[in-house]
Order: sequence, then C-alpha cells, then structure tokens
Amino acid sequence: MVAMTEAIESAPAGTTEFTVVGNSPAHHDFQDKVQGTLRYGADWKLPGMLYGKVVRSLQPCARITAIDTSAARELPGVVAVLTASDVPFNKVVDNASGGLGELTVAQPVLAEDRVRYTGEPVALIAATEPEIAAAAVDLVDVSYADLPGIFDPEEALEPEAPLVHEAGNVLVNWRIGRGDAAAAMAAADVVITGEYRSQHVEHAYLEPESGVGWSDNGVLTLRVSTQVIEHASQIARILDVSENKVRIIASYMGGGFGGKEDMTVEPYLALLAWHTQRPVRMVWDRQESILASTKRHPFVMRYRTGAKADGTLLAQEIDIIGDAGAYPCLSARVLFAGAALAAGPYRVPNITTRSRAVFTNNVPASAFRGFGAMQVVFGYESQMDKLAERLGLTPTEIRDRNQVSKGDTIPTGESLHTAVELTATRDLALARLGPRSTATGPGCRVGRGFASGMQPYGRTIWFRDHASVWLTLQTDGSLLIRSGVTDLGAGQAASLCQIASEVLGAPLEEISVYIGDTALNPPAGGTFATRQLYMSGNAVLSGARELRDSLAAVAAEELGVPPDTLVWRDGMVRTADSSGQNRGIRLAELAQMCQRRGVSTSNLHTWRARGGEFDPEAGQGDSFPDYTYGTHAAEVEVDTETGVVRVLKYAASHDVGQQINPVRVQGQIQGGVMQGLGYALMEDHALIDGQPVSTLFANYLIPTTMDMPDIEVDVVESGEGCGPLNARGIGEPPVGPCAAAIASAIKDAIGVRPNRLPITPERVLELIDEQAAGRVAKDGDHE
Repeated sequence: MVAMTEAIESAPAGTTEFTVVGNSPAHHDFQDKVQGTLRYGADWKLPGMLYGKVVRSLQPCARITAIDTSAARELPGVVAVLTASDVPFNKVVDNASGGLGELTVAQPVLAEDRVRYTGEPVALIAATEPEIAAAAVDLVDVSYADLPGIFDPEEALEPEAPLVHEAGNVLVNWRIGRGDAAAAMAAADVVITGEYRSQHVEHAYLEPESGVGWSDNGVLTLRVSTQVIEHASQIARILDVSENKVRIIASYMGGGFGGKEDMTVEPYLALLAWHTQRPVRMVWDRQESILASTKRHPFVMRYRTGAKADGTLLAQEIDIIGDAGAYPCLSARVLFAGAALAAGPYRVPNITTRSRAVFTNNVPASAFRGFGAMQVVFGYESQMDKLAERLGLTPTEIRDRNQVSKGDTIPTGESLHTAVELTATRDLALARLGPRSTATGPGCRVGRGFASGMQPYGRTIWFRDHASVWLTLQTDGSLLIRSGVTDLGAGQAASLCQIASEVLGAPLEEISVYIGDTALNPPAGGTFATRQLYMSGNAVLSGARELRDSLAAVAAEELGVPPDTLVWRDGMVRTADSSGQNRGIRLAELAQMCQRRGVSTSNLHTWRARGGEFDPEAGQGDSFPDYTYGTHAAEVEVDTETGVVRVLKYAASHDVGQQINPVRVQGQIQGGVMQGLGYALMEDHALIDGQPVSTLFANYLIPTTMDMPDIEVDVVESGEGCGPLNARGIGEPPVGPCAAAIASAIKDAIGVRPNRLPITPERVLELIDEQAAGRVAKDGDHE
C-alpha cells in the first residue's frame, strides 16, 4: 500500500483519551544510553581503516600562492594527501531560502586560490595512525599573501569595504512590512528606540563531529553524526558520481543543535575513502570543532516602536544585521526567521522590517537552536519593557494590551490559526517564582523579570515540505517502522514509536524503528527547526491510520462487527458486544489472516505539509506552519561589587499542544533553558580580526549544574498544535526567552537594562559605573 496525504489548514481540537501518548515510557534509546551500548559516530571502526585529518588555514583572509605537500607525502604511514585539484567538483552551493532573492555564492570543499576565514579547509590527510595524520598536517606548507579582510558586518556594508565575495557583501536583504509605518510612527504619542546586540555562540554538543566512510562494490557509504542524510546528493556531486552510488547512514547523535545540519566531516571522509579505496575514520577534536564549526549568528538589532498613550502599539521600524561569516550556509533562512518574528507575539498594524545577512571574514554562521527567531526575543521583549516603563505601566499590562490572539494577522500578512496561550504560560511561570528572595549581602540586589516568546516549528511553507514512512505489521505481530529521520538525542525516533503504538495497538517493546539510512529508509528530511515531530510524526500518524483501516476490514469481518467499533490496544484488536464480553484477535493472528487473504500489512506513506508562497518584493506571504508560545520568569541576585549575576530561581512554561512524552518535553525545556542561560550570561566565541580568542572549554565558558538553579517547568496543553495528535514543537522554543528574562531581572535589580550579550560581570559593572556617572539614559529612551 502506498499513500499520500496533505496537511490541513488548521488543527482540530485535541483529545486526552490516549493510552500510550501522554505517558513517559523508557524507550530503547534511554536504555542503550544508560547501559553505554548506543553507538555514536566515533564508535564505528573497520579493519584496515585510515585516519583522516583536515589541514586548515591559519589566516582569515589571504591568497594562496603555493601548497607544498611533498614532505607530508614522504612521511611513512601517509597514504593520501589531497588538495583542491583532487576534488572532482569543488563547489557547494546552498540556496537556503529556496532562491528567493539571495546571492548564489559557492563554497569550495577545499580552498584553491584564497581563504576567507581562519579554519577554512585547504588539504586532507589520510594515514595509518592518527598521530601520523596529525604530524602530516604540520608538514603541509601553505604559502599565503595577506589580503585586506573585513570582520565587522556593519563595516562590511560600507561602499569601500573589501569584498568577501565578488558578488557583494550582502547575501540577502529581507523586507517584511504592512501598513504605513512612517505615518503611524509620526502620529504616535510615544516612540521608543533601542539597539541590542548578540554574539557568536558555539554549539558545544557533547559529541564532536565524527564518522567513518568506506567504498564497497562501487558504492560509497558514510556512517556519520549528521542531522541531514540528504547530503548524499551533495556528496555525489562533489565526487561526480550518480546519487545511487552514495549512501549515508546517520548514527544516533550526542547533540547537534543545528551544528550538524550543514555538512561537517562528510565531504572529507568521502574524498579520502573514494581516493584511497580504504575505510577512513575522521573525528574532530574539541579544539578543531570550536575553531572551525559554524556558529550562532551575531545580530545587531535596532528598534523604533511607536505607541498610543495607553500603550497600544501603532508601529515598529526594525533593522537587523546578521554576521553570516565567510560563506552562505543557512544564513538566508536564519535571517528570514529573524525578520518574520522580529515583532514577536504582539499586534503591530504598521511595520517595516529589514533583515540582512552580511558576509565577513569571520567563521561561517549557520543553524543554531532557535534559528534567528530566538535572537530577536531579546529585542522585542526589551522594547516592551521599556515602553511599559515610559508610560507608567507594568510589564504585564503592556503585554495584555498588545498580545496576539488566535485569528490575528501578523506582519507577513498571515492569520494565526491555532491557540495563543501566552497569558496562561505567563501566569504559571510567574507563580512558580514564589516569594521574593532576600539578598545575601549588603552589596547584592535581587531582581525579577519575565519574557515571552513566539517560535516557529517546521520549514518555511514555500518549501512544500514532506516526509515519508514505511510501516509493516510482521507475521508475529511486531511492528516495523522505517524512516529517514535522524535522532539528535531528543527522542525523535522513539516518539514515532509512541504514535504508532497509540494507533495500531502494538506494544512499544514489540516495535522496532530503523532510521537515518538513505539506502533503506524513505526520505524524511533533516532534523532541524523542530520539524521532525511535525513532519515525520504526522507521517507516522497518517500512515498508521491508513494501515489500521486496511487491517480493520479483515478484523471486523472475522469478529462480525463494524470496523469503527474495534479497539486496538495491548497487541490485540478487540470489541465489546452487548453483553460486555470482550472478543479479540492478536495482532499476529490478524497479520496472518491478512496474508492469507492477500491484504497488505505494509504501508508506505508520504505526508505533505501545507504549501504556500512568499513574495520577497512585497514582504508578504506564507512563512511558517505554526508557532509555539511560552513565557519564562527569572529571579537573579546581582553583586554590585563584582558584577556577578547569580540565577536564584527560574521557571518556564510553554503550550505544547499535546505532550507525546512528558519526560522528554520537560527535558527539552530544561535543557533549552540551560543553553539559553549560557547564551545570556557567559558564552561568547569572541574573535579579534577573524582569529578566535578561545578554542577550548577552558576559556569558552558554558554553564554547569553548579551555575544554575532547578528549572521549574509548567506545561500547557491547548490541543491546537499542527503536529501529530495536535502536538506543537518544543525543541527550539525554550532557548529564546532566556536572555530577555535575565536582562529584565537585572534591570529590576540595578535599575539599568543590559542591551548586549552575554551579560558578563564586566559588562554589569560597566552599566553600574555608567549609571553612577549619569551616562545611562532612563530606561525607555524615546524621541
């Protein structure tokens, strides 16, 4: 059976009459991780394998005048040294927006004539031992002639700025607008301005980039830690072979957060394995990973907000500049999300937003959990707090007067078609803080704040996304799920099992899921933008229902009852007759009956998300399938003598529509908050003229359990998400509100608002000193 369905425009009201969904069973991935039996990308080894290393540029902007590989080739144990001339097709072109107005700029697999950032790959080594490969890297002599670089995205916009690429320094210039912002701003009773800056952030996943590749019977296979197995087609182009000659198998990942959405080790493993015809293993050490992997985009966000005297928003004028680094990667898509969400969950009848991705000679920036929509939370929530103070309103009052509701129109011209439970999440988060804490010392100040966020899930609608799944009821009653989904460690595969179990009644222990293999699984698309539950979850739900309907005809005939009266549960298909006696058939018996009658017990199903169009010239059209809303509340203590900010209490509440697995939902929220607090208070991949200041965790600081309090979580279930069984995505939403909530709490403590991230002790002391010297304007800067 092969079937296909399309998404509906709006989700029906949810139900809580579930037996498997809504519970938190210990899935296979829980058990394997606890037992230490789960195999990650670096765990795979093959007989006779070589070890691969990348030779990277130490210059951020230079012309390559010569590459001498002779010494490296002569080193005993070195099997291959590859440069750009050894790459059949040395270009990776990623039109991340789908081609809507962005420049087409190719990224070389190996730099040939020039380098554009520190860490750019120049050559590859394959050797019999990892130590030999590392020694050979040092023997590759690359001669450079320095070129003028550009490291500040605002300076890169200047007419005389050096060009990172001949096509220009602006990759894409998104404009979104509705109404007449200029006229509405002129008529406003108050206009609030603000400038907010965020930083480069490292993904800092537990598992660095890794994998193994080999060639067998003319087919190249890569088993790698990746979020996107569909990179197989790009690998085929690089090798100049047909796509059916490349197979990618995704290992379960020890985290990705978007950092494994672009290719990492894949092209280098492919080239080395293809050239040597031997298995090759490549694992980036932590220093290499921090040096050269993509980062979260730093944003410069400038806001002008106009409102009536009663606080009703009239207009917003917003300008966003994102540092794309040296190559496009996914910057066009990230900056679109920033533009589309720049006004946040508030009604703004008149708005103009400009959002530009700008090339520099910094490390490339790309996908990172929250994907552009999370950076702007810091901007729009700071503006709302400043407007409230300017008008003498409380932060809750200003939001109550402007929050979007179901049916409202957002800046892209779309109407919101699912529930907006912002007030419920805010009430829960604020209540969780309880009584205000007492300062621990004379120089310490306690403050509280909160922030709300609106985060999309799923790809932009104009991509017309789809995902497929293959479900098979085996003759012994067990269920087999095959899907191209990749698992970041958040339970993407296990969630599919719960959904299928709910529909077909197969016990979880009798369900096997095979994922992430381009040769064996139907395509599901990448695991990013909180899309897999939405896409593959809906595919499993629809596919399982179709399979059940097919099987039900046989079961109903056998039991002598209408098909819609059957109950699928605990490995049985049951019915209750008028006397209350249960009669049933085991799934194994039903599968055998179907086989005897020629009824298929398999279903290959493709689910298609709602499609649409976006007009980049008008700045209007379809953007995202749906949104997840939530509110975070924080209590902090600021030591005014040291500038240290200590988070005393933290609460987070999100509307998830319907929980598939409550433990995983809570884990996503708590983990997202920890990552968001690191972004708010300490994490900074600082660069000086393109050179990283830190490439080790010794000086790139991430939060530990010693830095943070318990994260209190409250979940709202509106039953109106667009995911399976009315679920909403929750992988990315918990990151966004953190920085804004912390900034608001610091403002409450010391009387001045931070506008630059991270909010380090040094920056807190600067704010306190500026305030004491009278150089800080009152919060609510206005015209």
